[in-house]
Amino acid sequence: MTGSPKQLLATLRGVRQERPALWLMRQAGRYLPEYRALRETRGGFLELCYDPEAAAEVTLQPIRRFGFDGAILFSDILVVPHALGQELWFEAGEGPRLAPPLVDSSLAALEAAPERLEPVYATVARVAAALPEATTFLGFAGSPWTVATYMVAGQGSKDQAAARRMAFGDPVAFAAIVDAITDVTITYLSCQIENGVEAVQLFDSWAGSLSPAQFERWVIAPNAEIVRRLKALHPGTPVIGFPKGAGGKLAAYARETGVDAIGLDETVDPAWADAALPENLPVQGNLDPLALVAGGEALDAATDRILAAFASRPHIFNLGHGIVPDTAVAHVEHLVRRVRGG
Repeated sequence: MTGSPKQLLATLRGVRQERPALWLMRQAGRYLPEYRALRETRGGFLELCYDPEAAAEVTLQPIRRFGFDGAILFSDILVVPHALGQELWFEAGEGPRLAPPLVDSSLAALEAAPERLEPVYATVARVAAALPEATTFLGFAGSPWTVATYMVAGQGSKDQAAARRMAFGDPVAFAAIVDAITDVTITYLSCQIENGVEAVQLFDSWAGSLSPAQFERWVIAPNAEIVRRLKALHPGTPVIGFPKGAGGKLAAYARETGVDAIGLDETVDPAWADAALPENLPVQGNLDPLALVAGGEALDAATDRILAAFASRPHIFNLGHGIVPDTAVAHVEHLVRRVRGG
């Protein structure tokens, strides 16, 4: 046990801390008044992601306000299909759109546009130069299954039915999509690392929609490939896997992907996870974002339960998913004090 200057990075490398490192998924975003003010001056969401000056500022805002132990790059998982050649835009109030949807179009018809990722690397370089020395810089990408669900349907969906049907009905075509995403993701994460991120997270937001056999094929296998190839390029860079909704399949994911740490969503019992996951594997999570909205005794009880469950292993305190826009800043400030023992 120690108190490393880069507490989060040390935790990802297996060192248990006196108090857990802390950052929050979607910590740079709409709950912050300074984000909303900046957003009003910069046009749409995608334009903000591709504006290195603005995206760097958004990444840094929660570090200035809360002093989190980790800063996560401000971007979006769908820049990867954009680089693969799909058109990408965001409909107000409805979310992302990708065209042409691969449910009725060929992957081979897309014209790759890797230059679309260059502004992201410029953002990384700006943030890396500006972060406090003690803050760990996290990059990220969407995992292949989750990214593929958007590419196939052309938008998000509640049950990922279009992608699941293709995975069952035309597994060769679906595997080609997953393989293409995997290849670009490795290059994308490698370039983030080369420009200054110190660890990366793989977001598999829709992992919970798959059966065990499909989970093995479309979640575990491609994530294991990303980890294997990324480790060959950057052996010292930790990888966090976040298979949201994996439930009882978490232990297999942890064993078989080779990730350095595993993120837990809010549906996972922390005591169960501590017992089921490999000993000393760093874990991240898993406060319900709505407990943070509620505040008060509910927030304190949930926070303390998580802290107690993971007291004997390396632990990064985080939410079980992204912070929601109506979260009170005062509740986040209270959470930071409680986690840090203030």
